[in-house]
Amino acid sequence: MATGHLIDDAPEQALAHALAARRLASRIAAVREAVGLAAYRAGEWQTAVAELRTYHRMSGRQTHLAVLADCERALGRPERAIDIYRGANRDALNKATAIELLIVAAGARRDMGSPDAAVAMLQVRELTSGDGEPWAARLRYAYADSLLAAGRREEAREWFARAADADQDDETDAAERLLELDGVVLEGDEDLEGDEDLEGDEDFEGDEDLEDDREYDEVAEPDAPADDEADLVVAETEVAGVGPAPTVLTGDDDETEVDEPNRDETGAESPERPGPSDR
Repeated sequence: MATGHLIDDAPEQALAHALAARRLASRIAAVREAVGLAAYRAGEWQTAVAELRTYHRMSGRQTHLAVLADCERALGRPERAIDIYRGANRDALNKATAIELLIVAAGARRDMGSPDAAVAMLQVRELTSGDGEPWAARLRYAYADSLLAAGRREEAREWFARAADADQDDETDAAERLLELDGVVLEGDEDLEGDEDLEGDEDFEGDEDLEDDREYDEVAEPDAPADDEADLVVAETEVAGVGPAPTVLTGDDDETEVDEPNRDETGAESPERPGPSDR
């Protein structure tokens, strides 16, 4: 309980509590799960991998595959993240878990220098049909980020805007990325830069004439601051239970319908877990 209470605001303390619980009850699956998730939030990637793999063996569940894959990315092993994605049991994943695992796998593709492959992986039906779903903003953000990495700036801007519209809880920085693409600089940043300039201006600090003039003149107020790989990717997308997109996505709003084979719906529910970090 202490781990769960602290994990968002003080992950290091949460991990300390979880490790204490492990010393007392290392054979309880939920304890190993708590250690793994707390280690993930605290940036202890290797500990998180070991504990969550132990939890999966003890419980027989695959509820934290996306976290495991994200830890492998953080450890500089994106190919292992892809292996986790490929080896996932489609029937054991619910929709949210499958989407999160897809997002991490696409990030691993970018880590491996294949942004176009990441774009292809993320072109799933949920990209346009997931309005209102808790994972919609994250999926669209990942797609926009992949487009930008692939050099498709205008399309990336469109999808950052869609991600910002879907992000009601500010889980991503889509709005800031959109402003950055538009070249917008916040006034607060300009004020700070101006203050730094004044601090470094020796003439301004040592201007004795200005001090003398204040005895006679009123000082005015300052002004306001101014293709093979694509086939492999399609096959990979089917593994995690996320079907290919029914539309061909472009930078325009127009969509072209394409045929799609019937697919099984994913099944088992899993406890909520912290989302993978945006790298």
